[in-house]
Amino acid sequence: MRLHASEPMPEALRGAVIALGNFDGFHLGHQAVAGEAVRWAREMGRPAIIATFDPHPVRHFKPDAPPFRLTTLDQREALFTAAGADAMLVFAFDGALAATTADSFVRDLLSARLGAAAVVTGEDFTFGRARGGNISVLREVGAEVGLEARAVGPVLLDGEVVSSSRIRDALVAGDPQEAARLLTRPFAIKGPVQHGDKVGRTINFPTANLDIGSYLRPRYGIYAVTGHLPDGRVLKGAANIGIRPTFDPPKELLEPHFFDFSGDLYGQEIEVAFHHFLRGEAKFDSLDALVAQMGRDCDEAKRLLA
Repeated sequence: MRLHASEPMPEALRGAVIALGNFDGFHLGHQAVAGEAVRWAREMGRPAIIATFDPHPVRHFKPDAPPFRLTTLDQREALFTAAGADAMLVFAFDGALAATTADSFVRDLLSARLGAAAVVTGEDFTFGRARGGNISVLREVGAEVGLEARAVGPVLLDGEVVSSSRIRDALVAGDPQEAARLLTRPFAIKGPVQHGDKVGRTINFPTANLDIGSYLRPRYGIYAVTGHLPDGRVLKGAANIGIRPTFDPPKELLEPHFFDFSGDLYGQEIEVAFHHFLRGEAKFDSLDALVAQMGRDCDEAKRLLA
């Protein structure tokens, strides 16, 4: 269930324990915060809600920042549900929210409008105008309005804090396995399959074309991937992500080719998960050279995914 912070909280979900954060990648650190909220809610017999901000605050303050998202709202909703949340709460990050003082955020929004009984955040979470709020403010103001607050410390992996920036760095470096370790699942791009220029089918490598949207751009190149279809089927394949330098004009796309699959995916929403980086994007002198390399890429992807 998706709730919006600008709307009244359904009566049955008032008195909830809310995990408060952005939770874009919903990585190991985010899962620790959400897990504490769900446990606490179950102990108290209260609903558990996981919140997120959309658009991301960075997008509000730096509208021209390059794309950096690790998940869409739909993906977050599925992840939050799987983590035990009764609902996802979306804070629309706009000028009004950016101007809300930390005191008002706790008093008027969390307590009065949303009826929260308790909140769990990461230790470094900040909120409110000019980032004036932190866990201390949550506890102090919360105590005045009957709102309990807990903070969860960072999660370490190999002695380093698990963070969204660490995941983005791994993806940009072409290391999807490191990103998957921190996320606890492969990085995946989800979207509707679009009509492309149909070149793939003429060379026996039909592809499903997806717009990369507001997702972070992983290192351009060829990856071993799996495709998750709406009907639950999982397909193995190889995908190109980038601008396809052999073709003119260059166009940024994610183009998975699924092995041993024939069917119409147009308009269907599919999720493409990145498992292994095979090679960078390259420009080929001829279509024959490209086709030969694609054959080798598919063989390597099959080997890695076996």
